[in-house]
Amino acid sequence: MFYDIYKTLCEQRGVSLSRAAADIGLSNATVTKWKKTGAAPGGDTLTKVANYFGVSVDLLLGVEPPAAEQMGMDDFTFALYKEAQTLSQENKQKLLEMARFFRQQQEKENQ
Repeated sequence: MFYDIYKTLCEQRGVSLSRAAADIGLSNATVTKWKKTGAAPGGDTLTKVANYFGVSVDLLLGVEPPAAEQMGMDDFTFALYKEAQTLSQENKQKLLEMARFFRQQQEKENQ
């Protein structure tokens, strides 16, 4: 859960996971640990991550549902994000492929 939230915040900020970790003063191994174990960081690190992204610790821990503004999304994108959270990886991939298909169709129509 923590890793997914961290990854989403990095994407919204337009930084790589490793760049954000370096900015915060963490190693790539720490981020890999979050991904592999599902663990969340402890006190000081959690506070540093929250401060870096300008969000609450509760949001990082999944206790407080993020507001669309905090995630840097419009209402529709945020709703899609919330719906996609519970999908399997396979269905997330299918959803992404569909979105890309519709974007390509729109680009063709706008030419």
